[in-house]
Order: sequence, then C-alpha cells, then structure tokens
Amino acid sequence: MLRVVACLLLGALLALPANLAPVDPPAYQKMVAAQKGKVVLVNFWATYCIPCRKEMPALVQLAEKYRAKGFVFVTVSADEPEDAAKAGNFLDAVKVPGPHYLRKGDEEAFINALDPKWSGALPASFLYDRAGKKVKAYYGEVGLKELEAALVKLL
Repeated sequence: MLRVVACLLLGALLALPANLAPVDPPAYQKMVAAQKGKVVLVNFWATYCIPCRKEMPALVQLAEKYRAKGFVFVTVSADEPEDAAKAGNFLDAVKVPGPHYLRKGDEEAFINALDPKWSGALPASFLYDRAGKKVKAYYGEVGLKELEAALVKLL
C-alpha cells in the first residue's frame, strides 16, 4: 500500500507543469548577471499571444543547437499568476528548456526598467553577450536568421 501511495505521489510530481519562478526587475537583473560567461536570450511571451506560441518551437531548436557553445534560452511569461500552470503546461508540451520565469509586479515599471524603447508588446526577446550586456532587442516575432547570425557572432 505504501508503495502504491509513493508511486502515485511521484506520478503527480512528474505531471506538474514547468515551474515558473516569479521575477521582478531587480531579480531579472540578478538572473542576467548570474549567466555571465554565457550568451543569453530572454524571451517574453504569454499563452494568449499567438505569435509567441508560434515562434517558441524554433527558439527551442536554436537553444538546443547552441547550448553546448554556451547559449542559454530563458523564458519570462507575461501571463497572469492564475495562468502560471497553463504557461507551464505549454512550456512542457513544447519541451522548452529552463529556466522559466513569470513576470511579477507593476507591468509598466517592469517594461521601463528593462527597456524604455519597448512598448510591452509580445513577443519580445533580448540578447545578452557573455559579459551580461544587452546587445540586441527584438520586438515582435524574432527573425530567426537574423537572431542566429547575431548569436553566432557572440559565441
């Protein structure tokens, strides 16, 4: 009986969606700084954003292609906290590597702290070099050829 309960608990844990850690502007800056030595692409997206969901599989392929060269792909969901499970389920279904975050706090303040030129429209992606300096911002769907060319220069 104990084994059955343990198996059920383990199965339930394995079925949980990807964990989205809450991130505010100071935590975002620390997250980027913690990746120093790696090239980082941070993608802001949401489950309600059709272009976001459309581009995600291609970004995952890019992450897999360059992971061994020091590339890290980070997602930040702009979904509401009550939709975090839905966002996690999508990330799991598309097999998006972590880390995964959920934006928290005042949306306008977060956007302005990250990039005053960004309207907040989704998707949006930000590319950081190995020193943690933002080198490129992509508003709207990312042109994958353009992104890969910029990425290769940094690797």
